[in-house]
Amino acid sequence: MSIPCPQPGCSGTVTDGYCDICGMPPDAPASAPSAADEATELAEMDLDSGRSVASAQLGSAAMGSARTGSSSTRRVRSDSQRVRSARLGAGLTTIPSVPPVDPHAVVKVDASVPEGKRNCSQCGAPVGRSVAGRPGREEGFCSKCGTAFSFGAKLKKGDLVAGQYLVAGALAHGGLGWIYLAQDRNVSDRWVVLKGLLNSGDPDALAAAIAEQRFLARVDHPSIVQIYNFVTHDEAGYIVMEYVGGQSLKQILKDRMEENGGVYAPLPVDQALAYIIEVLPAFQYLHDQGMVYCDFKPDNLIQVGDAVKLIDLGGVRHLDDDGSAIYGTVGYQAPEVPRQGTSVASDLYTIGRTLLVLCLEFRGYQTTYLHSLPEPADTPLFQQYDSLYWLISKCCAPNPDDRFGSADELRAQAMGVLREVVALKEPGAALTAAPSLYFANPAVSTDRMTWDELPALKPDPSDSQYAWLIGLPAGDPASRLAELDDAPGESAEVWLARGEEFLRAGDPQRAEQASQAMLQADPWEWRALWLSGLAALQRGDAAAAQSAFNTVYQQVPGELAPKLALAVACEAGGQLDVAENLYRTCAETDAAFVAPAAFGLARVRQARNDVDDATAALDLVPKSSRSYVEARRFRAELLTQTKDTDVGTLDRALQSIDGVQLGVTERETIVSRVLERALALVSGAGPQQGKIGPFDTREPTLRAALESSYRTLAREAQMPEDRIDLVNRANAVRSWTLR
Repeated sequence: MSIPCPQPGCSGTVTDGYCDICGMPPDAPASAPSAADEATELAEMDLDSGRSVASAQLGSAAMGSARTGSSSTRRVRSDSQRVRSARLGAGLTTIPSVPPVDPHAVVKVDASVPEGKRNCSQCGAPVGRSVAGRPGREEGFCSKCGTAFSFGAKLKKGDLVAGQYLVAGALAHGGLGWIYLAQDRNVSDRWVVLKGLLNSGDPDALAAAIAEQRFLARVDHPSIVQIYNFVTHDEAGYIVMEYVGGQSLKQILKDRMEENGGVYAPLPVDQALAYIIEVLPAFQYLHDQGMVYCDFKPDNLIQVGDAVKLIDLGGVRHLDDDGSAIYGTVGYQAPEVPRQGTSVASDLYTIGRTLLVLCLEFRGYQTTYLHSLPEPADTPLFQQYDSLYWLISKCCAPNPDDRFGSADELRAQAMGVLREVVALKEPGAALTAAPSLYFANPAVSTDRMTWDELPALKPDPSDSQYAWLIGLPAGDPASRLAELDDAPGESAEVWLARGEEFLRAGDPQRAEQASQAMLQADPWEWRALWLSGLAALQRGDAAAAQSAFNTVYQQVPGELAPKLALAVACEAGGQLDVAENLYRTCAETDAAFVAPAAFGLARVRQARNDVDDATAALDLVPKSSRSYVEARRFRAELLTQTKDTDVGTLDRALQSIDGVQLGVTERETIVSRVLERALALVSGAGPQQGKIGPFDTREPTLRAALESSYRTLAREAQMPEDRIDLVNRANAVRSWTLR
């Protein structure tokens, strides 16, 4: 018996105890919390406190289709070649291994299709259903469109197909009929899978189908199931492919749900990302060969051991194929496919939708959210993992031009997002320096960073003018701009170089004009908005800088440089909660960003008079960092300047510089400031218990220590007037006696 799925937003049917779409049992709680949101303490805390730390609340600058106003595919830039990279998670996370499955254990004893899952392959109408108590027919014709259907297994155990493949039984039923397990008698009895071809009833159509799909036998990638052969048997055609004995991601999700008492249990975000990162080279391989996969979803990725395989190549087609049938799945297929056909962009769309299904209980993804995403404000997962939201959002952009340009580009950004997720889940786990494809490392400043202290853009070697540009001599902005005006051709790198020289010359207005010229030539050139953000910072326009840097962040969500720049702009604009969240992400994710982000965190927390958390931020800077001394100096300064100071706070201030290599003047300047506060404290409130560094808190002791510090500074002073001033201070603070 089949019943409609009771889960909100699901259009599936419950058959054999589980929904054929969402996988939920009929008695599952309709509003149960997602067990694998495992993770939303931070997001819930921010929601409860009424403040959001996500960048989605900020404005964004227009680029891409938002500038062109077009829904057609008109993207003009060619993809940069800087996005090639290598393997699963870079060792950042691990996935529980899946042992190989015994082939005999997966053969179905009863090769029948439940009536509730019998639908016409052409129009989707129910077929083969019971009528008046009589069982439905396994073979017949659709009453709606007349297409023939057959749900009976054509091959039985012991059948020898094409004189070579000994059938062991049926494995599963798919869109093209039953899939069978067999042994190849000609090649060491290896296990293979036989999958039926369309048009098997028509010999001419069958021959054409085999000819059309022989290109699949040339697919050769370790993460793609291998096609061995095409054969016919009893006037039916079959693809012979590699047997992959593991678990599909769909089955892994079902197992997790069963272990969780029937409540949907998505994968941890780091594991979901690791699966996607692992399979993306396979997509890049197909795209490089001029093919698109078309029908990616959790069903079609198998884990075996610690590797994955992309299976079911039945939907693979050539990029220039305008005539063959297109296979896709509702909820995963890109919205433009019915009108424009498949493309690299439509494949990337399916990858984004799959990633979201893996890590979120995505209710209504085939109905309410058929071609959209849940709002970040309503989705704790997106609030906790801001970069994940922008990664998926770009994959699933309604306009295909607004998506990533290639699987390699997506993989590079997904790897950066994975580093952030791991860092949030296990602080310090991702804390190594990870060279960026696009940005150099940032400078360090205890003050709010200026435009020239933010990470510089790396030049793109694939730019047409790259070779000419690297040969330009160094010089002042005027001479460099004169050289750039004589460039042999215009390109993005030439305009970026002009923009940088305008900024060096203190002319942000012309830098902004260079940015607009780039966007005029290519509305999808996010580096133009990076330049625009720098210009806005230079002229003190925090809102414009936020808008520009926020869009850059959305375009390259795995990069830390845009997050650091956006944090700086938010700090300047007074949006301290967003700035703090972004600084923290940078500080926890990449060793090269720890120091500048830690100083930013300290400033933001200092602005809220949260001195303890401000000093904790500075404690993130390790002793191995070149900024360690500056961090300890800043720490001492914060503790000395706090309004609610006490003996313990001043003692911590002096401890900040214990063991730190400082010059005499630097050290004694800090010591004198601490002692000045201590003396004022003791003089105003009387004797205090405790010690400040090596000094007890009696007034005579503090006066003597401060006098000594002033005299040491006087001896080190370079200017006579400074020396005189310090001696006068020493004389003024000393304890006078009658002897």
